[in-house]
Amino acid sequence: MLSHDGALPHRPRRVLVAGVSGAGKTTLAARIAVITGGPHTEIDSLFHGPNWVPRPEFLDDVRAFITAASWTTEWQYGAARPMLAERADLLVWLDLPFMRVTLPRVIRRTIRRRVHREKLWNGNVEAPFRTLFTDREHIVRWAISTRRKYDVLVPLLELEYPHLVVVRLRSQNDVERWLAGALSAAIRSSHHRHTGRD
Repeated sequence: MLSHDGALPHRPRRVLVAGVSGAGKTTLAARIAVITGGPHTEIDSLFHGPNWVPRPEFLDDVRAFITAASWTTEWQYGAARPMLAERADLLVWLDLPFMRVTLPRVIRRTIRRRVHREKLWNGNVEAPFRTLFTDREHIVRWAISTRRKYDVLVPLLELEYPHLVVVRLRSQNDVERWLAGALSAAIRSSHHRHTGRD
């Protein structure tokens, strides 16, 4: 497992971003896609149908987009995780401090989405605030209850998929340094080898 300053062994082309709800996976995935040049597919948009009902085409859609030579997406949904990991060449674990960073983020995001009735995937909107107390899968409760699961999932992933390079980012400063440093360097190095420039 690499830290923010560890050199990548090759140019990443198929990238997964892991982390608990509210960590900033989608934002980071979009930024990575800009640097790598591959499209960002937001996996939530494939999973959630109208009224939050899972789309029956979800896994077929995942299988379709991961056949591309280059892509970035979030490492979510148990049924999709193995096929994503099999095809990816890099996983970025966004492991930010939960109480200080991630939990406030997910609370602020949930409030903003609800107050402004933001349209999410397939026209869905966040549930009323009161459901925080009645719905065990409310996004804030989900973030709290699953906050340590990647401590288990990611080491197991490294054992099961040894081809997969794993980078662990523990702070927003780590994120910025890695994007500007190791990731950008891997892209530049690949470009120089391809063009024969030094």
